[in-house]
Amino acid sequence: MKRIIAIILSAVLAVSVLSACGGSGGNSNQSAGGSGFGTEAEQTFNLKLAHNLAEDHAVHIAMQAWAKAVEESSGGTIKITIIPNGTLGSEADCIGQIQAGQLEMTKVSAGTLGNFKTEWNVVSVPYIFGSKEHYYNVMDGDIAGDLYKLTEGDGFVGLTWLDSGARSFYTTNKPIRTPADLSGLKIRTMDSQMAIDMMTAMGGAANPMSYSEIYTAMQNHVVDGAENNITAMRDHADVTKYYCFDEHTRIPDIIIISKKVWDQFSDAQKAVLTETAAEMSNSYKAAWDAFEAEVRETAEQKGVEFVTDVDTDAFKQACKSIYDNLKANDPATYAFVERIQNAE
Repeated sequence: MKRIIAIILSAVLAVSVLSACGGSGGNSNQSAGGSGFGTEAEQTFNLKLAHNLAEDHAVHIAMQAWAKAVEESSGGTIKITIIPNGTLGSEADCIGQIQAGQLEMTKVSAGTLGNFKTEWNVVSVPYIFGSKEHYYNVMDGDIAGDLYKLTEGDGFVGLTWLDSGARSFYTTNKPIRTPADLSGLKIRTMDSQMAIDMMTAMGGAANPMSYSEIYTAMQNHVVDGAENNITAMRDHADVTKYYCFDEHTRIPDIIIISKKVWDQFSDAQKAVLTETAAEMSNSYKAAWDAFEAEVRETAEQKGVEFVTDVDTDAFKQACKSIYDNLKANDPATYAFVERIQNAE
C-alpha cells in the first residue's frame, strides 16, 4: 500500500499544481473567503461524499487528495468531507439520501445507475469494450458525458469516473477457462439484471448477494465462486483457489453529485470541480494498476492460482444473445452499444 499511496500523492501534487497554474477561477479578485477566486463573491459549500470502501483503499486515498485540490483551487469555497466504510449505507441508500437532500455526493458502481436509467447498463454489457484503451477513450469522452446527464430528472448527475478494472471469475475449487466450465456452478453476481443475464448466457447460475456476504458464502459452499476485479482478493483470497482472466466486463465507478447542489455553483466553481475531477480520474489509472499488482502479489503468496489461458472468444460468443436482446427490446441502450462499438 505504501507504493500505491506514493503514486496517488504524486498524482495529487500534479493536480494541485495544474489547478493553481491558470486553472478555472484563478484571477486576482477576492472571494467571500478572502482568497483570489472568481470575479465576485462566491457562495461557500461544505459537501459530504460517501462511499462503501475502507480508508486504505486506493479510491478513498484518491478522493481525499482530490478534496484537498478542490478546496485549494476554489479558494476555500468548496470543501468536501469524505465518509468511507459504508457509514451512510449502501450505494442505493446514498443515492436515496442525495435525492432527499441529506447528502451531496457519493461514489457508486455504474451498474447501480442502471436501476435509474437503463442506458447506464451499456457499460455492464459483457465485452462491450474491446480493450483497456478503448474503455479509457469511451469513459474520457463524449459518450460518458452523455451518460452523466441521464439522471438529471432523478436528482443527480455524474461528475467523473474511476477505473475499477476488469471483472473475471474466481472460484473455490475449479478453474474457469470456457463457458462449459460454469455449468452447474453457482456464482455470486451483483444485484443487476445485466449480470444475471450474463451468467445465464454463459451457462452458470447467478446468485446475487451483497459484497459483504461473499466470503462466508464461498467458505460454506453456498456459492462456488464470484466475479469481480482482482482487488476482491484482498478480502477473498483465503477462500479462493483460482482467479480466471476472462475479463468479461469493465464497470467503472462513478462519482455523482446532487443536481440541486450542482445548479447552485458558480461557473467558476463548476469548472474547478470538473477539471480537478478529470485530473483525478486520469491520475487514478496508474494508481489502480499499482493497486491491482499489489493485491495480486499478496494473493499469489496465499496460494491463489491466476489462470490466463482462458478462451475469451468462446465467452464473447456465448454473450451474443445479450446484444440481440438489447437490439430487439431496449433500443435506447442499444444505441449506446453501437456508439461504444464505433468509438476508437
